[in-house]
Amino acid sequence: MPAQIISGKEVSAQVRERLKKDVEQMKLKNPNFRPGLVVLQVGDRDDSNLYISMKLKAAAEIGINAMHMRLPTTATEEEILHSITEVNENSSVHGLIVQLPLDSVHEINTEKITNAVAPEKDVDGLTSINAGKLSRGDLGDCFIPCTPNGCMELIKQTGVSVAGKRAVVIGRSKIVGAPMHDLLLWNHATVTTCHSKTADLAAEVGRADILVVGIGKAEMVKGEWIKKGAVVIDCGINHVIDDSKSSGKRVVGDVHFQSAKEQAGFITPVPGGVGPMTVAMLMANTVLSAKRFLESHQAGKWNISYTALNLQKPVPSDIVISRSCAAKSIDSLAREVGLLSDEVELYGKTKAKVQLTIIKRLQSRPDGKYVVVTGITPTPLGEGKSTTTIGLAQAMGAHMKLNVFACVRQPSQGPTFGIKGGAAGGGYSQVIPMEEFNLHLTGDIHAITAANNLVAAAIDARIFHEATQSDKALYNRLVPLSGGERKFSPIQINRLKKLGIEKTEPSALTEEEINHFARLDIDPSSVTWQRVLDTNDRFLRKITIGQSPTEKGYTREAQFDITVASEIMAVLALTSSLEDMRQRLAKMVVATSRRGDPITTEDLGVSGALTVLMKDAIKPNLMQTLEGTPVFVHAGPFANIAHGNSSILADKIALKLVGPEGFVVTEAGFGADIGMEKFFNIKCRYSGLRPHVVVLVATIRALKMHGGGPTVTAGMPLPKEYVEENFNLLEKGCNNMRKQIENAKHFGVPVVVAVNAFKTDTDAELDLVCTMAKAAGAFDAVRCSHWAEGGAGAVALGEAVQKASSAPSNFKFLYDLDLPIADKIRIIAQKIYGADDIELLAEAQHKVALYTKQGFANLPICMAKTHLSLSHEAEKKGVPKGFILPIRDIRASVGAGFLFPLVGTIWSWQVKVVEVQMPTIPGLPTRPCFYDIDLDPETEQVNGLF
Repeated sequence: MPAQIISGKEVSAQVRERLKKDVEQMKLKNPNFRPGLVVLQVGDRDDSNLYISMKLKAAAEIGINAMHMRLPTTATEEEILHSITEVNENSSVHGLIVQLPLDSVHEINTEKITNAVAPEKDVDGLTSINAGKLSRGDLGDCFIPCTPNGCMELIKQTGVSVAGKRAVVIGRSKIVGAPMHDLLLWNHATVTTCHSKTADLAAEVGRADILVVGIGKAEMVKGEWIKKGAVVIDCGINHVIDDSKSSGKRVVGDVHFQSAKEQAGFITPVPGGVGPMTVAMLMANTVLSAKRFLESHQAGKWNISYTALNLQKPVPSDIVISRSCAAKSIDSLAREVGLLSDEVELYGKTKAKVQLTIIKRLQSRPDGKYVVVTGITPTPLGEGKSTTTIGLAQAMGAHMKLNVFACVRQPSQGPTFGIKGGAAGGGYSQVIPMEEFNLHLTGDIHAITAANNLVAAAIDARIFHEATQSDKALYNRLVPLSGGERKFSPIQINRLKKLGIEKTEPSALTEEEINHFARLDIDPSSVTWQRVLDTNDRFLRKITIGQSPTEKGYTREAQFDITVASEIMAVLALTSSLEDMRQRLAKMVVATSRRGDPITTEDLGVSGALTVLMKDAIKPNLMQTLEGTPVFVHAGPFANIAHGNSSILADKIALKLVGPEGFVVTEAGFGADIGMEKFFNIKCRYSGLRPHVVVLVATIRALKMHGGGPTVTAGMPLPKEYVEENFNLLEKGCNNMRKQIENAKHFGVPVVVAVNAFKTDTDAELDLVCTMAKAAGAFDAVRCSHWAEGGAGAVALGEAVQKASSAPSNFKFLYDLDLPIADKIRIIAQKIYGADDIELLAEAQHKVALYTKQGFANLPICMAKTHLSLSHEAEKKGVPKGFILPIRDIRASVGAGFLFPLVGTIWSWQVKVVEVQMPTIPGLPTRPCFYDIDLDPETEQVNGLF
């Protein structure tokens, strides 16, 4: 009885249909996901083109995103390897095939090329790593070459069990024979491999229950050699002369089909047998690779290692602790938390930037839990919010084994070299390496400085040129001749549209239109944009610019701010994408025209250049804590004239990476009345994110200060009231904590009080604060010792936060944006600060009218007041009552998206005040931190930092 024909076409069709359903299931679970395949070809061989077209067609039918990457015949080995590396690092590609042979005019090492393919993308199964795994029997952890894999699929279709059978493989190529031998062996056959030097080949074939032939010789195996009833798989493709065919030849296999089918029980035809299966199994390997990718990148699936602390007592300096810990390489940490290689830009061994492409990859993932760390009204020393943020992250990660990200601001160089010091946390709860964290990091602040000062230069240059040129001369220089014609740039087209001019041909504008287009007519006294420097320099608080003779007397008073006070920093912190940042930068208002119109950076033509300068700064910076938990360090807006929170982008990416059971801990600057209020009303409004828990940091010393204790001065020893037990001061001071708990609850979010313990605090004092916090409505209150003990000292806080995150919450904003400006300010003053009312002084009243007229009245409010009191007067501690909050002026950060009222005697740019408590560029103290900072030229180690 003739053999049953095993049709590769039928079996491959079944395989493809199954794969199509698998891909559809993937897309149901991950709407933005699609398996990706790249076929890399060198040259333009007709046979290769035919094979590639078959593969691309099959991929399209299944739903695989396949791309044909063609290199010319002149491609060198180095160029081919470079292309392979690019594909290896592309996370959207799950399979890479190098089409052989490589048709290059240069000598190419094919083995080197095939082994350059990443093993996890080697869907051809040709790398030495995959071959090695197959030879060891690791079938579930490798890719099986497509032809042998297809052969096994065809054998399975016969119903013949491979286990215990005698199998013979003819041929020992790396593509067919050798892997076929291994595959049969690990499916429990007894395997013999034969080749051109095998003695008495016919006898060996005659003993085979399963025969696989891939020797490359036309019809070499005769029917009479074959054991009766054997399964015969013919992998050969050969061309023989046949005058009956129009082409003069026909395709045959390595087995003489006509005679063999009389002996065999099952046999594959040529063509139509193994060939279609090779393509089908290539698709199967690609889908398998995509499945493995999804499995290894499940939401919240981390494989993270933690770093053990070697705690010392007494606790050494921050820098000694930082250097005592061996940081993980940042690329390892990135892999541990689910970042892909093409999503990470390494900046040395300990920091990296994360590409925004990750947002699209993760957008369908559920978010984790969102926690904001804030504090009671602090002393000038600070109460440890940053340290608590890091300690809590270490506790939840290294000790509670939860996925957790900390998101913090990048510190300014000003305080680092001034008096405050850095912002990396402290003690055994730090971001490391603290030198890099506190200094240049990846250059984001420098980029903001450059962008900000480009705007300042553009403003004064425009005022100067408009004052010294006619309309025609100005217009001709703004739209210069290039190649004999004038063209508007895209930014200039935007300005024309803003003016209601629909023309795009420069010669078509009327004289009136030219005047409107070319002249911004900036009122120099209205310029609100200042130059910036990331250094404390009191002598730049008020300057005169334009004193050179070349400026022809166009002088005016101006000032410098510190870089972190730039609106561009606030834009960076509040943006949600590169496109959004471009739009925000374009909307920034820098002055007013003499007609009363707002002048923006888009009007100046500089907004595109700003985006270019900021294109890298927009990517969050990845670092780690002392215990190896991940940290995003991104943006550092002032908590006075800006909102004082790290970036929305960092929080959003972190929330996706931690997964639904994980936590993101972010910090809000200053006390809850400032940073937390702005976090909720500004940051959460723009991000769309809803927090689960507020952690309110309190210290015994700050509470005693609010209870009437003596003045606390930075750099001076604490008075005895703060280092000795004093229940009277402490109990009175808890009123401030009670008010800040109330402030948090205005937003409908549960509050956990973290009592940051110092060595001078007594157990009785700590217990009293916890008791009073709970009585004031806190979900829980716990003492913390993370400064001295790292994450272990904040486990109780972590457990309380985890419980609170599941408690009922009813998040709401404090005010509606549609309310008048004054009403929004009044709500904040009365509900958060406890004021009786507000008083808008003359300049503030003028600005309310101006901004309402200009269409900015619907922006949220970013109050600029002292952080040392709930009121506008820093010396008033506790919970001041019966005061009217004076609003001296209001400024607009239209690009960032808020109005900032200037409260009391903080500062003013144009209104004279008796006292300047918080200038926008701090000054250096008599004895700055830089006295202690130096570099060891031999080790290149930074010394003297904290």
